[in-house]
Amino acid sequence: MRVLLFFHGGSRNRGCEAIVRTATELLKSDPRISKLGLASGDPDSDRMIPHIDVLHLDKPSHLEKFSPIGLLSAVKVKFFKDESLAFRKIHESIIKLIPQYDVFLSIGGDNYCYGEQPGIYEIDRQIKKAGKKLILWGASIGEEDLSEMKIKDLKSFDLLLVRESITESVLKNAEIPNVKLVADGAFLMEKTILPLPEGWKEGQTIGFNFSPLVFKKNPDSKKAAFALVQHILDTTDDTVCFVPHVVIPDNDDFEILKEFEERFRDTGRTILLPNNLNATEYKGYIARMKYFIGARTHATIAAYSSQVPTMVLGYSVKSKGIAKDIFGSERLVLDLSEISDATKLIGRFEEMKADENELRAILATKVPELKEMAKKAKNYLLSIA
Repeated sequence: MRVLLFFHGGSRNRGCEAIVRTATELLKSDPRISKLGLASGDPDSDRMIPHIDVLHLDKPSHLEKFSPIGLLSAVKVKFFKDESLAFRKIHESIIKLIPQYDVFLSIGGDNYCYGEQPGIYEIDRQIKKAGKKLILWGASIGEEDLSEMKIKDLKSFDLLLVRESITESVLKNAEIPNVKLVADGAFLMEKTILPLPEGWKEGQTIGFNFSPLVFKKNPDSKKAAFALVQHILDTTDDTVCFVPHVVIPDNDDFEILKEFEERFRDTGRTILLPNNLNATEYKGYIARMKYFIGARTHATIAAYSSQVPTMVLGYSVKSKGIAKDIFGSERLVLDLSEISDATKLIGRFEEMKADENELRAILATKVPELKEMAKKAKNYLLSIA
Protein backbone atom coordinates (compact mmCIF):
# COMPACT_ATOMS: atom_id res chain seq x y z
CA MET A 1 0.00 0.00 0.00
CA ARG A 2 1.36 3.40 -1.01
CA VAL A 3 0.33 6.38 1.15
CA LEU A 4 0.74 10.10 0.46
CA LEU A 5 0.44 12.76 3.16
CA PHE A 6 -0.52 16.10 1.60
CA PHE A 7 -1.50 19.67 2.51
CA HIS A 8 1.59 20.07 4.71
CA GLY A 9 3.06 23.56 4.66
CA GLY A 10 6.42 22.55 6.10
CA SER A 11 8.07 21.88 9.44
CA ARG A 12 9.01 25.44 10.29
CA ASN A 13 5.63 25.18 11.94
CA ARG A 14 6.65 22.73 14.67
CA GLY A 15 3.02 21.69 15.16
CA CYS A 16 2.84 20.57 11.54
CA GLU A 17 6.15 18.79 12.09
CA ALA A 18 4.69 16.99 15.12
CA ILE A 19 1.71 15.80 13.08
CA VAL A 20 3.94 14.44 10.31
CA ARG A 21 6.44 12.87 12.70
CA THR A 22 3.80 10.92 14.57
CA ALA A 23 1.78 9.97 11.49
CA THR A 24 4.79 8.59 9.66
CA GLU A 25 6.01 6.68 12.72
CA LEU A 26 2.59 5.12 13.22
CA LEU A 27 2.13 4.17 9.58
CA LYS A 28 5.59 2.85 8.84
CA SER A 29 5.30 0.48 11.79
CA ASP A 30 2.96 -1.62 9.62
CA PRO A 31 4.56 -3.73 6.86
CA ARG A 32 1.48 -3.38 4.67
CA ILE A 33 2.51 0.22 3.97
CA SER A 34 5.25 -0.12 1.38
CA LYS A 35 5.73 3.55 0.45
CA LEU A 36 5.14 6.71 2.43
CA GLY A 37 5.35 10.04 0.64
CA LEU A 38 4.97 13.62 1.85
CA ALA A 39 3.87 16.52 -0.35
CA SER A 40 5.24 19.65 1.32
CA GLY A 41 5.34 23.34 0.65
CA ASP A 42 8.83 23.40 2.20
CA PRO A 43 10.52 20.00 1.74
CA ASP A 44 13.91 21.24 2.99
CA SER A 45 12.39 21.78 6.43
CA ASP A 46 11.14 18.17 6.52
CA ARG A 47 14.35 16.30 5.71
CA MET A 48 15.12 15.57 9.37
CA ILE A 49 11.83 13.67 9.83
CA PRO A 50 12.37 9.89 9.76
CA HIS A 51 10.23 7.28 7.97
CA ILE A 52 9.45 9.40 4.87
CA ASP A 53 10.35 7.53 1.68
CA VAL A 54 9.75 10.35 -0.81
CA LEU A 55 9.50 14.12 -0.39
CA HIS A 56 7.52 15.98 -3.07
CA LEU A 57 7.43 19.75 -3.53
CA ASP A 58 3.85 21.03 -3.37
CA LYS A 59 4.02 24.41 -5.07
CA PRO A 60 1.00 26.12 -6.66
CA SER A 61 1.39 26.57 -10.41
CA HIS A 62 0.71 29.86 -12.14
CA LEU A 63 -2.20 29.90 -14.57
CA GLU A 64 -1.16 31.98 -17.56
CA LYS A 65 -4.11 34.13 -18.56
CA PHE A 66 -3.57 33.80 -22.32
CA SER A 67 -2.35 30.20 -22.39
CA PRO A 68 -4.66 27.57 -23.95
CA ILE A 69 -5.62 26.35 -20.45
CA GLY A 70 -6.06 29.90 -19.22
CA LEU A 71 -8.35 30.84 -22.10
CA LEU A 72 -10.38 27.63 -21.81
CA SER A 73 -10.68 28.15 -18.07
CA ALA A 74 -11.88 31.73 -18.60
CA VAL A 75 -14.63 30.46 -20.94
CA LYS A 76 -15.72 27.79 -18.43
CA VAL A 77 -15.83 30.35 -15.62
CA LYS A 78 -17.71 32.97 -17.68
CA PHE A 79 -20.37 30.71 -19.16
CA PHE A 80 -20.61 27.85 -16.68
CA LYS A 81 -19.18 29.33 -13.45
CA ASP A 82 -16.82 26.34 -13.44
CA GLU A 83 -13.37 26.99 -11.94
CA SER A 84 -12.32 23.33 -11.83
CA LEU A 85 -9.86 23.55 -14.74
CA ALA A 86 -8.09 26.50 -13.15
CA PHE A 87 -7.79 24.71 -9.81
CA ARG A 88 -6.48 21.55 -11.50
CA LYS A 89 -3.74 23.63 -13.08
CA ILE A 90 -2.92 25.53 -9.88
CA HIS A 91 -2.73 22.31 -7.83
CA GLU A 92 -1.13 20.11 -10.47
CA SER A 93 1.85 19.37 -8.20
CA ILE A 94 -0.45 17.23 -6.05
CA ILE A 95 -2.81 16.01 -8.76
CA LYS A 96 0.05 14.61 -10.85
CA LEU A 97 0.97 12.36 -7.89
CA ILE A 98 -2.41 10.61 -7.82
CA PRO A 99 -1.30 7.64 -10.02
CA GLN A 100 1.68 6.99 -7.71
CA TYR A 101 -0.31 6.36 -4.49
CA ASP A 102 -3.26 4.32 -3.25
CA VAL A 103 -4.27 6.23 -0.12
CA PHE A 104 -4.26 10.01 0.37
CA LEU A 105 -4.08 11.54 3.84
CA SER A 106 -5.15 15.17 4.00
CA ILE A 107 -3.15 16.18 7.07
CA GLY A 108 -3.79 19.91 7.24
CA GLY A 109 -5.97 19.61 10.32
CA ASP A 110 -7.01 23.28 10.20
CA ASN A 111 -7.58 23.63 6.45
CA TYR A 112 -11.34 23.49 6.81
CA CYS A 113 -11.39 26.31 9.37
CA TYR A 114 -10.55 29.09 6.92
CA GLY A 115 -13.60 29.69 4.78
CA GLU A 116 -14.46 28.11 1.45
CA GLN A 117 -11.70 25.96 -0.09
CA PRO A 118 -12.63 25.25 -3.73
CA GLY A 119 -9.06 24.31 -4.63
CA ILE A 120 -9.04 21.63 -1.95
CA TYR A 121 -12.41 20.36 -3.11
CA GLU A 122 -11.09 19.95 -6.66
CA ILE A 123 -8.06 17.95 -5.52
CA ASP A 124 -10.36 15.71 -3.49
CA ARG A 125 -12.62 15.20 -6.52
CA GLN A 126 -9.65 14.16 -8.64
CA ILE A 127 -8.46 11.68 -6.00
CA LYS A 128 -11.89 10.08 -5.77
CA LYS A 129 -12.36 10.14 -9.57
CA ALA A 130 -9.18 8.03 -9.79
CA GLY A 131 -10.69 5.47 -7.43
CA LYS A 132 -8.24 6.17 -4.60
CA LYS A 133 -8.92 6.28 -0.87
CA LEU A 134 -9.20 9.70 0.76
CA ILE A 135 -8.76 10.25 4.50
CA LEU A 136 -8.90 13.41 6.61
CA TRP A 137 -6.24 13.02 9.30
CA GLY A 138 -6.51 14.67 12.73
CA ALA A 139 -8.93 17.41 11.74
CA SER A 140 -10.73 20.11 13.70
CA ILE A 141 -13.77 21.84 12.19
CA GLY A 142 -16.22 24.17 13.93
CA GLU A 143 -19.92 24.49 13.19
CA GLU A 144 -19.29 28.02 11.95
CA ASP A 145 -16.84 26.61 9.37
CA LEU A 146 -19.37 24.43 7.57
CA SER A 147 -21.04 25.34 4.28
CA GLU A 148 -23.01 23.42 1.69
CA MET A 149 -19.95 23.02 -0.53
CA LYS A 150 -17.73 22.01 2.35
CA ILE A 151 -20.19 19.41 3.62
CA LYS A 152 -20.44 17.94 0.12
CA ASP A 153 -16.65 17.65 -0.02
CA LEU A 154 -16.40 16.09 3.44
CA LYS A 155 -19.02 13.51 2.52
CA SER A 156 -16.73 12.31 -0.27
CA PHE A 157 -14.07 11.13 2.19
CA ASP A 158 -13.73 7.43 2.91
CA LEU A 159 -12.74 8.25 6.49
CA LEU A 160 -12.58 11.37 8.66
CA LEU A 161 -10.34 11.07 11.71
CA VAL A 162 -11.07 13.95 14.07
CA ARG A 163 -8.91 14.89 17.03
CA GLU A 164 -11.50 16.08 19.54
CA SER A 165 -15.14 15.50 20.41
CA ILE A 166 -16.48 18.95 19.47
CA THR A 167 -15.56 18.34 15.83
CA GLU A 168 -16.97 14.82 16.04
CA SER A 169 -20.36 16.23 17.11
CA VAL A 170 -20.29 18.99 14.48
CA LEU A 171 -19.67 16.56 11.62
CA LYS A 172 -22.12 13.94 12.81
CA ASN A 173 -24.81 16.59 13.27
CA ALA A 174 -24.17 17.60 9.64
CA GLU A 175 -24.84 13.94 8.68
CA ILE A 176 -21.32 13.44 7.39
CA PRO A 177 -20.54 9.70 7.43
CA ASN A 178 -17.36 7.80 8.28
CA VAL A 179 -16.36 10.05 11.20
CA LYS A 180 -14.10 8.49 13.83
CA LEU A 181 -12.84 10.15 17.01
CA VAL A 182 -9.12 9.75 17.70
CA ALA A 183 -6.68 12.16 19.36
CA ASP A 184 -4.05 14.43 17.91
CA GLY A 185 -1.05 12.32 16.96
CA ALA A 186 1.25 14.84 18.62
CA PHE A 187 0.29 13.30 21.98
CA LEU A 188 2.49 10.37 20.88
CA MET A 189 5.56 12.42 19.97
CA GLU A 190 8.72 11.57 21.88
CA LYS A 191 10.86 14.28 23.41
CA THR A 192 14.55 14.98 22.96
CA ILE A 193 16.41 16.05 26.09
CA LEU A 194 19.00 18.79 25.55
CA PRO A 195 21.17 20.52 28.18
CA LEU A 196 19.31 23.15 30.17
CA PRO A 197 20.15 26.75 29.27
CA GLU A 198 21.80 29.16 31.67
CA GLY A 199 19.27 30.61 34.11
CA TRP A 200 16.90 27.63 34.07
CA LYS A 201 15.60 26.77 37.55
CA GLU A 202 14.67 23.10 37.79
CA GLY A 203 11.09 22.81 39.04
CA GLN A 204 10.72 26.58 38.89
CA THR A 205 10.65 27.48 35.21
CA ILE A 206 7.39 28.51 33.54
CA GLY A 207 7.02 28.22 29.78
CA PHE A 208 5.44 31.02 27.77
CA ASN A 209 4.50 30.96 24.08
CA PHE A 210 2.92 33.85 22.21
CA SER A 211 2.20 34.22 18.51
CA PRO A 212 1.97 37.08 16.03
CA LEU A 213 -1.25 35.45 14.77
CA VAL A 214 -2.92 36.07 18.13
CA PHE A 215 -1.49 39.59 18.23
CA LYS A 216 -2.88 40.38 14.76
CA LYS A 217 -6.33 39.14 15.74
CA ASN A 218 -6.31 41.01 19.05
CA PRO A 219 -3.73 43.85 19.07
CA ASP A 220 -4.32 44.59 22.77
CA SER A 221 -3.34 41.04 23.74
CA LYS A 222 0.40 41.72 23.82
CA LYS A 223 0.04 44.43 26.46
CA ALA A 224 -2.00 42.06 28.63
CA ALA A 225 0.57 39.30 28.09
CA PHE A 226 3.32 41.66 29.23
CA ALA A 227 1.28 42.30 32.39
CA LEU A 228 0.96 38.55 33.00
CA VAL A 229 4.70 37.99 32.69
CA GLN A 230 5.33 40.95 35.02
CA HIS A 231 2.90 39.42 37.53
CA ILE A 232 4.73 36.09 37.43
CA LEU A 233 8.07 37.79 38.00
CA ASP A 234 6.66 39.98 40.81
CA THR A 235 4.83 37.25 42.73
CA THR A 236 7.03 34.17 42.30
CA ASP A 237 10.70 33.25 42.31
CA ASP A 238 10.25 31.39 39.02
CA THR A 239 12.07 31.88 35.75
CA VAL A 240 10.03 32.52 32.59
CA CYS A 241 11.17 30.69 29.47
CA PHE A 242 9.87 32.03 26.13
CA VAL A 243 9.21 29.22 23.66
CA PRO A 244 8.79 29.83 19.92
CA HIS A 245 6.89 27.08 18.08
CA VAL A 246 6.30 28.52 14.60
CA VAL A 247 9.21 30.24 12.85
CA ILE A 248 7.73 31.12 9.45
CA PRO A 249 8.40 34.59 7.97
CA ASP A 250 5.53 36.97 8.79
CA ASN A 251 4.23 34.47 11.33
CA ASP A 252 7.30 34.03 13.51
CA ASP A 253 6.90 33.45 17.25
CA PHE A 254 10.61 34.08 17.79
CA GLU A 255 10.39 37.67 16.55
CA ILE A 256 7.53 38.63 18.87
CA LEU A 257 9.03 36.71 21.82
CA LYS A 258 12.27 38.68 21.41
CA GLU A 259 10.21 41.72 22.44
CA PHE A 260 9.22 39.92 25.64
CA GLU A 261 12.78 38.83 26.40
CA GLU A 262 14.16 42.32 25.82
CA ARG A 263 11.46 43.89 27.99
CA PHE A 264 12.20 41.65 30.98
CA ARG A 265 15.90 40.90 30.43
CA ASP A 266 17.06 43.12 33.29
CA THR A 267 15.26 40.89 35.80
CA GLY A 268 17.80 38.13 35.09
CA ARG A 269 14.93 35.63 35.24
CA THR A 270 13.98 35.15 31.60
CA ILE A 271 15.20 32.78 28.90
CA LEU A 272 14.44 32.80 25.15
CA LEU A 273 14.85 29.42 23.50
CA PRO A 274 16.49 29.50 20.05
CA ASN A 275 14.42 29.36 16.88
CA ASN A 276 16.24 26.39 15.33
CA LEU A 277 15.07 23.52 17.54
CA ASN A 278 12.84 20.80 16.14
CA ALA A 279 9.50 19.78 17.63
CA THR A 280 10.95 16.99 19.79
CA GLU A 281 13.59 19.33 21.21
CA TYR A 282 11.06 22.00 22.13
CA LYS A 283 8.99 19.28 23.77
CA GLY A 284 12.05 18.20 25.74
CA TYR A 285 12.20 21.64 27.34
CA ILE A 286 8.43 22.01 27.76
CA ALA A 287 8.27 18.64 29.54
CA ARG A 288 10.62 19.97 32.25
CA MET A 289 8.56 23.09 32.98
CA LYS A 290 6.47 23.79 36.06
CA TYR A 291 3.57 25.29 34.07
CA PHE A 292 3.03 26.22 30.45
CA ILE A 293 1.14 29.17 28.93
CA GLY A 294 0.74 29.00 25.17
CA ALA A 295 -1.01 30.35 22.10
CA ARG A 296 0.11 27.64 19.65
CA THR A 297 -2.02 24.51 19.98
CA HIS A 298 0.80 22.03 19.45
CA ALA A 299 3.00 23.78 21.98
CA THR A 300 0.18 23.24 24.47
CA ILE A 301 -0.16 19.60 23.36
CA ALA A 302 3.56 19.16 24.08
CA ALA A 303 2.79 20.40 27.60
CA TYR A 304 -0.41 18.42 28.14
CA SER A 305 1.21 15.20 26.91
CA SER A 306 4.08 15.77 29.35
CA GLN A 307 1.53 16.25 32.16
CA VAL A 308 2.43 19.91 32.65
CA PRO A 309 -0.46 22.16 33.84
CA THR A 310 -1.32 24.37 30.89
CA MET A 311 -3.16 27.59 30.12
CA VAL A 312 -4.26 28.30 26.53
CA LEU A 313 -4.32 31.80 25.00
CA GLY A 314 -6.86 32.51 22.26
CA TYR A 315 -8.78 29.32 21.71
CA SER A 316 -9.95 27.72 18.49
CA VAL A 317 -12.24 24.73 18.10
CA LYS A 318 -9.23 22.43 18.38
CA SER A 319 -7.96 23.86 21.68
CA LYS A 320 -11.49 24.00 23.09
CA GLY A 321 -12.13 20.39 22.10
CA ILE A 322 -8.80 19.07 23.36
CA ALA A 323 -9.27 20.74 26.76
CA LYS A 324 -12.85 19.45 26.96
CA ASP A 325 -11.72 15.89 26.25
CA ILE A 326 -9.06 16.12 28.98
CA PHE A 327 -10.89 18.00 31.71
CA GLY A 328 -14.56 17.65 30.82
CA SER A 329 -14.75 21.41 30.19
CA GLU A 330 -12.79 24.13 28.40
CA ARG A 331 -10.64 24.55 31.48
CA LEU A 332 -7.96 27.26 31.46
CA VAL A 333 -8.71 28.05 27.81
CA LEU A 334 -9.23 31.74 27.15
CA ASP A 335 -11.27 33.17 24.31
CA LEU A 336 -9.45 35.39 21.83
CA SER A 337 -11.44 38.37 23.14
CA GLU A 338 -10.45 37.62 26.75
CA ILE A 339 -6.70 37.64 26.32
CA SER A 340 -6.52 41.43 26.10
CA ASP A 341 -7.81 41.56 29.69
CA ALA A 342 -4.78 41.43 31.98
CA THR A 343 -6.97 40.85 35.03
CA LYS A 344 -8.46 37.72 33.45
CA LEU A 345 -5.06 36.43 32.37
CA ILE A 346 -3.63 36.86 35.84
CA GLY A 347 -6.75 35.34 37.41
CA ARG A 348 -6.49 32.23 35.24
CA PHE A 349 -2.78 31.92 36.02
CA GLU A 350 -3.53 32.05 39.75
CA GLU A 351 -6.26 29.45 39.22
CA MET A 352 -3.74 27.17 37.50
CA LYS A 353 -1.35 27.56 40.42
CA ALA A 354 -4.06 26.83 42.98
CA ASP A 355 -5.28 23.76 41.09
CA GLU A 356 -1.83 22.43 40.18
CA ASN A 357 -2.13 19.09 41.98
CA GLU A 358 -5.62 18.41 40.63
CA LEU A 359 -4.56 19.30 37.09
CA ARG A 360 -1.55 16.99 37.27
CA ALA A 361 -3.72 14.15 38.56
CA ILE A 362 -6.21 14.56 35.72
CA LEU A 363 -3.43 14.69 33.13
CA ALA A 364 -1.84 11.57 34.60
CA THR A 365 -5.10 9.71 33.99
CA LYS A 366 -6.19 11.22 30.68
CA VAL A 367 -2.94 11.49 28.72
CA PRO A 368 -2.41 7.70 28.49
CA GLU A 369 -6.00 7.38 27.27
CA LEU A 370 -5.44 10.03 24.60
CA LYS A 371 -2.27 8.30 23.45
CA GLU A 372 -4.20 5.07 22.95
CA MET A 373 -6.88 6.98 21.03
CA ALA A 374 -4.21 8.52 18.80
CA LYS A 375 -2.86 5.06 17.97
CA LYS A 376 -6.30 3.97 16.74
CA ALA A 377 -5.88 6.19 13.68
CA LYS A 378 -3.65 3.61 12.01
CA ASN A 379 -6.15 0.79 12.57
CA TYR A 380 -9.01 2.87 11.18
CA LEU A 381 -6.93 3.68 8.10
CA LEU A 382 -5.95 0.06 7.50
CA SER A 383 -9.55 -1.07 7.88
CA ILE A 384 -10.67 0.90 4.83
CA ALA A 385 -7.53 0.86 2.69
